[in-house]
Amino acid sequence: MNGDTQIHRFRIDIPQERLEDLRARLAATRWPDELPGAGWSYGVPVGYAQQLAEYWRTGFDWRAAETRLNTFPQFTTRIDGQDIHFLHVRSPEPDALPLIITHGWPGSIAEFMKVIEPLSDPVAHGGEPADAFHVVAPSIPGFGFSGPTTEPGWDLNRVARAWAQLMSRLGYRRYGAHGGDSGAVISPMLGRADSAHVAGVHVNGALGFPTGDPAEFEGLTPAEIARLGQYQDSDRSGYAIIQATRPQTLAFGLHDSPAAQLTWITEKFKEWTDPAHELPEDAVDVDQMLTDISIYWFTGTAASSARLYKETQESWGAASGYSAVPHGVAVFPGDAGVRSIAERDHNVVHWSEYDRGGHFAAMETPDLLIQDIRTFFRPLR
Repeated sequence: MNGDTQIHRFRIDIPQERLEDLRARLAATRWPDELPGAGWSYGVPVGYAQQLAEYWRTGFDWRAAETRLNTFPQFTTRIDGQDIHFLHVRSPEPDALPLIITHGWPGSIAEFMKVIEPLSDPVAHGGEPADAFHVVAPSIPGFGFSGPTTEPGWDLNRVARAWAQLMSRLGYRRYGAHGGDSGAVISPMLGRADSAHVAGVHVNGALGFPTGDPAEFEGLTPAEIARLGQYQDSDRSGYAIIQATRPQTLAFGLHDSPAAQLTWITEKFKEWTDPAHELPEDAVDVDQMLTDISIYWFTGTAASSARLYKETQESWGAASGYSAVPHGVAVFPGDAGVRSIAERDHNVVHWSEYDRGGHFAAMETPDLLIQDIRTFFRPLR
């Protein structure tokens, strides 16, 4: 990638020797022991990990995934000293609304493979031309093909400011933002950083964090109280504490062992997908999940993606001031979204709750997510 501020075309092309190295490392994995009958209670079971690793080694077709990703126009540019990779899929509809969509960890651009085309070309997917978007899907700095970050300070706010520059550089004066996971924090920050140009912000999951004030629990339903309880769940947040405190130490294992990278991410798909499903591949397409994991492996971004947590930890739950930009939220099973919490700091004009899907909505229930994004932005165009 060049060091200027121009926009350059990009194409994914992983060298064949990297694929062969992955297969050799998987074949040579030294598997740990485990307690009998522990299931998933101590982490990923060895037998499950062995089966998934063997499929990654012998059944998964990276070249097919790479070809699929390369059907989307891709580019790189340099913003604030960092290489930024992004998909830019312009709609055939001339009046389409630009929309920047942001993944989180352990996501990537692969997370959006099932939603980009229906969003950008709704007519070809049974929708209305008035719902069309010009879709911009960047890789967060330090993630995937944006490559490792090379200096400290790349927290979520800095990413949001970079997104504002990216949309300006693309010539978009008015646009929408959507995100899930870290993207559900970055997108509202973008709304604050570029409020003059952001038409609306849509997220799936949660919008805002509880402060711990007992008054926040007044009038909540049992389901909402249970959702807020996730913030005190140490089992659920253990991975984040590690990445926020010792990301470099963690990265030695993830960067050197594909089995480690595989299980570190797969566990999140097990824990965060629709709780109605027993295994990750029951909730998401296993090849799409492995495409996502492969991007982390081939780009060597275990350390730099984890650093996002280290950079951001001091601002977790910090007051951000009220945002008058219109916000919409889609809450899926297992998400922590509570409307009264969201409305404390955001102008929430749209709220949906669904009984199927989960944290990885773009992968699990793309139909519902697409519908919700279209519905939210319809009056804001």
